[in-house]
Amino acid sequence: MAEQEKKFEEALSELEEIVKMLEHDETNLDKAMDLFEKGTCLAKLCSKKLNEAQKKISILVEKENKDMILEDFNCSLKNE
Repeated sequence: MAEQEKKFEEALSELEEIVKMLEHDETNLDKAMDLFEKGTCLAKLCSKKLNEAQKKISILVEKENKDMILEDFNCSLKNE
């Protein structure tokens, strides 16, 4: 599954496992660097998904005094 297709919970769970491996295992430097790189990508993905959720909530709050309409939130995932 591509990183961008993962659900927040899946990415967070995988990130937690990587942290445990880096904290508790005697991992060689090459593997540790690979895990660190993957963890960084997962952390960025989790952050983007949380930001998307926050923006959706903001859209609902803005419309609270008017009609309660949920607008689709379009977020393009660009290299940042």
